[in-house]
Amino acid sequence: KLSINAFDYNCHIDLIKLLKQEGELERLRKARQKMSELFPLTEGPDIWQEYAVYSIGGMGSPGGIDKARAIFERSVTAVGLHMTKGWTVWDAYREQEMLNAQLERIHTLFRRQLAVPLMDMEATYAEYEEWSDRGVAETIINQYKQALQRMEKCRPFEEALLAAEPPKLAEYQAYIDFELKEGDPARIVMIFERTLAENCLVPDMWEKYNNYLDRQLKVKDLVLSTHERAVRNCPWTMGLWRSYLLALERHHVDHQTVSDVFEKALNAGFIQATDYVDIWQAYLDYLRRRVDFTKESSKELEELRSTFSRSLEYMKQDVEERFGESGDPSCIIMQNWARIEALHCKNMQKARELWDHIMTKGNAKFANMWLEYYNLERAYGDAPHCRKALHRAVQCTADYPEHVCEVLLTFERVEGSLEDWDVAVQKTETRLNRVNEQRVAEKEANMARVDDERSEQRRQAKADKKAQKKFQKGGRAAEKRKAEHEDLSQEWKEDSPKRHKGNGDYCTLELMETEKIPQSGRNAPPGYKPTPPASKPQRLDDDKPELRNDNSSVFISNLAYALEEPEVKLRTLFETCGPIKQVRPVFSNKGTFKGYGYIQFETSMSVPEALKLDRQDVEGRPMYVSPCVDKTKNPDFKVFKYNMSMEKQKIFISGLPFSYTKEQLEQLCKSHGTVKDVRLVTYRSGKSKGLAYVEFADEAQASQAVLKLDGTDVEDKKIAVAISNPPPRNASDKPGSSRGTSDLVPRQAYGARGRGRTQLSLLPRSLHRGQSAPVGTVENGTASKAAGEPKPLSNSDFAKMLLNKKCCTIFLLFFIVKRIP
Repeated sequence: KLSINAFDYNCHIDLIKLLKQEGELERLRKARQKMSELFPLTEGPDIWQEYAVYSIGGMGSPGGIDKARAIFERSVTAVGLHMTKGWTVWDAYREQEMLNAQLERIHTLFRRQLAVPLMDMEATYAEYEEWSDRGVAETIINQYKQALQRMEKCRPFEEALLAAEPPKLAEYQAYIDFELKEGDPARIVMIFERTLAENCLVPDMWEKYNNYLDRQLKVKDLVLSTHERAVRNCPWTMGLWRSYLLALERHHVDHQTVSDVFEKALNAGFIQATDYVDIWQAYLDYLRRRVDFTKESSKELEELRSTFSRSLEYMKQDVEERFGESGDPSCIIMQNWARIEALHCKNMQKARELWDHIMTKGNAKFANMWLEYYNLERAYGDAPHCRKALHRAVQCTADYPEHVCEVLLTFERVEGSLEDWDVAVQKTETRLNRVNEQRVAEKEANMARVDDERSEQRRQAKADKKAQKKFQKGGRAAEKRKAEHEDLSQEWKEDSPKRHKGNGDYCTLELMETEKIPQSGRNAPPGYKPTPPASKPQRLDDDKPELRNDNSSVFISNLAYALEEPEVKLRTLFETCGPIKQVRPVFSNKGTFKGYGYIQFETSMSVPEALKLDRQDVEGRPMYVSPCVDKTKNPDFKVFKYNMSMEKQKIFISGLPFSYTKEQLEQLCKSHGTVKDVRLVTYRSGKSKGLAYVEFADEAQASQAVLKLDGTDVEDKKIAVAISNPPPRNASDKPGSSRGTSDLVPRQAYGARGRGRTQLSLLPRSLHRGQSAPVGTVENGTASKAAGEPKPLSNSDFAKMLLNKKCCTIFLLFFIVKRIP
């Protein structure tokens, strides 16, 4: 793995652990040395103080005092301006000089320290007053007061840093802006160094620091060392490598060093194919600036050409094999090579060969590519080749053929003969006619497809509406049959002793006369007491225009059916979004909550705030909040608020434990950057799918999180991490894109008006079977009646059939309608 990507931090750690376990000390030492070369330790006041104190132990050796003093000077230069920790180095430096009894040096150190704004510098001043036997000079007092004023200006920023949680990027950025306005280079460098000590894996901060050094200080050693530290800490960031190459060229570093840095950049493991195109382009620009084109041939020119060839081969083999794409679909590198050959080398033959190769890469259908080639020929070629290029462009261009045809005609007006003009007019007219025919055909096909989709949507909406009505009607009928069946069964049980007292051929009407709700126009039987209707939640009339307003309403769904007092609960959840006009939870016929409803606000300004509560957890389930849209008027309306394209600042994590919470995931990711949002993907029930999206402040932090988290173990499960790039949604996911399987089932014919309500058969299936029995059957020794006449049934037959639960209700209706004794 390290041979493929030498900057894989986790792989270095794993290799060191394995070598340590196996006892391979020599290889372990080399592995640690290799890792230390690639990944630097962050400098800080504590390390400098430890180093300086360690140097005191060598003062007894020859030259030891001078060496220790030099190390202390380096420490003071590096971290002596650190507002909160710099005093530790100064104090250690003074103690070292006190051991040597160097009084003048101690006075000098006090004077230097009191001129620097540091926290708790009042104590240092008091210590100096007490130690000095000659008092405090006026100049030292003035420097101390100025430093104290400067420290008071910086105190709010220091307090903000102390109160903030890592990585403190916002607080550090405010501090940096303050120091940039103040304009003290030493303090600006110090605050950048403090920021990067805690955020060494933030490429943006390194880029800002490098820009300041390149444009303001321009100190070679500081600039180059900072660029080197930047690419070692964030090797995956192409922009830092490009800035490093420019800095090396700007400070006239030898060519071999620049080439070595470029080779390291190629092995840095960039996360995008376009990054390799950019770094190759930066190096080729550097090589082009080295060439003296006044000479016909030179070593630098040959190196430039060979590097162009190597870059094309690298993009074709390494980059395409790794990313599945070249990263340079427009062939920018090859275009620049062709321009250099035409402009500087006067080699149009080579430029034409390169452009022919560019067009074979799938660019021949784009007008802008042909015009680029035409402009090159126009500037450095000749008229015949210009005409040839434009004729080819007319035949091949697919996006803007009219523009290419206009350029050809304009060229022939200026350069061509009459024959050339006639040929150009004929070719352009033929081409444009063919294009217009294709466009008309495509427009008709699109219109036909749109019509098919609309008709399919109307048909589907009609079928859904019919199925919904049928379901509602069937549900009400089923509830009614169930209630009647329970009443009849209870009466049958109560009257069973009386029934069994009969002689078998007698059936009292008491068993068949059941209470029935009187219909309009009929008098209720004596003793009838109507059953009071079950109390149901009062429904609001949604159809009243004065009550319903979809523009100021939202639709709530996926709530638990067992949610208690849904109206009160919803009002409490959404009252922070704005004044609520009404809450409309939807209940079933039995009065139970159906898990969805509507909330109407006083104004439409509250709707965006309400939509922010989408997928908020409500009693263990994600609550869905969407705009209130009439689907009959807008059947294609869909709500999908998440981006379906690549988001470089967001990562996708799979393989998470199902019990992993949002807080745990945020804790896992925040060490790699500023986490802006965490979204766990759940089922409708609220249970996790083991997937999540985490959004960082920028793409560099997301890239670093991918490198550090991919393949790591989380609660004994290995997770996979990648940049968020959802696959494109299939056409079948869109409304109206496919037909339901129900269309394949032929419908039963009931006539032009369908099956009427009066066509419902009230006879039991058993009686239908009796009617369809063949005429020659014999029962109890007698021939059955003619076909179509049902055989009379005895009281015992009716009793047996009524005992069958499936036939109770239908027999009751049968007796009422037919009046059979």
